[in-house]
Amino acid sequence: MERLDKIISSQSQFSRKQVRELVNKKRVIVNGQVVIKYDMKLEEENIEILIDGKKINLQKDVYLILNKPKGYISATEDNLLPTVLDLVPKEFKNRGLFPAGRLDKDTTGLMLITNDGVMSHNILSPRKHIKKVYEVTIDIDMTEEMVTGFFKGIKLSDADCKSADLEIVDKNKGIVTIREGRYHQIKRMFGCFGAKVIELNRIGMGNLKLPNDIALGECRSATKKELELIQEKIMN
Repeated sequence: MERLDKIISSQSQFSRKQVRELVNKKRVIVNGQVVIKYDMKLEEENIEILIDGKKINLQKDVYLILNKPKGYISATEDNLLPTVLDLVPKEFKNRGLFPAGRLDKDTTGLMLITNDGVMSHNILSPRKHIKKVYEVTIDIDMTEEMVTGFFKGIKLSDADCKSADLEIVDKNKGIVTIREGRYHQIKRMFGCFGAKVIELNRIGMGNLKLPNDIALGECRSATKKELELIQEKIMN
């Protein structure tokens, strides 16, 4: 059993104080009845809550897909820079969300934002070998030497990278697939060949490709199918 004001504040953009004000104004309906006590206790299952006629989505675990733009850091808060959580729709603001993994400030593309720690751990765990796919632009021509080096595994100063795939798409553009997530990994891998990464855009995680309907900077709930595609390797 949980207090109504706590349930609503944890599942919406309303603070507990705002919920109390809404109840006092008789704008909250639970299971067809106007609520008169904000501290009434309820089971969170099998209840319907309406505020001004709009249903509150009672979803314990939240999974959002973000097409991250440049300039945002992969953190829950920062005193100086905007974070990826600043791009989350307001109805999810009080849900204890965090980015599952990170993209550098100047890297764009597919991110999962969730409050499910178990799923996040499984996606990020090196043992799960969840692939991440990136579009990459470098400042020099791509070479077959790079393709071979990536496949054999690049040796960095602090670690040996596992085998990665590099597909040359154009003169200085390629698609890179890695199955681990070391610090600045792709930038450092190309650095071993004297190349600087100019653009880096993540276009896939697991078997999920960045959905076409999510514009740069937009964020929406993941569908059941999309979650299955991300987790396919985990479930297998």
